[in-house]
Amino acid sequence: MAEIGPGLVVFLGVGDEDGDDDVSYVADKILGLRIFPDDGGKFNYSVLDVQGEVLVVSQFTLYGDCRKGRRPSFTAAALPERAVGLYEAVAGRLAESGLKVLTGEFRAMMSVGIVNDGPVTILIDSKKVF
Repeated sequence: MAEIGPGLVVFLGVGDEDGDDDVSYVADKILGLRIFPDDGGKFNYSVLDVQGEVLVVSQFTLYGDCRKGRRPSFTAAALPERAVGLYEAVAGRLAESGLKVLTGEFRAMMSVGIVNDGPVTILIDSKKVF
């Protein structure tokens, strides 16, 4: 069982068109986002600044397209054989920062418990669709 202290839980979805550039973009964005509060309550610190920990969980269902019908389509998600390498690359890139980085078990049913300290949930899209 992977467990972290204060830091970030990253649910990582890998798309069919993702590659090395996307790994770099997502990892750098995760490390640099200023989403931790300073003493005045302003988001001024990154996970690097606060020396937080990171848990990376594979989550292909983030690619669930629910625009048609009642069953999500996952055709935009990368196939597991390809996705695992990119998932591991993101976790590795995060670990290169010196932070404690743990991962979930790829392609496994997991029970994830989170204590969300504040109303911060951020979507990062390397394709910059939004």
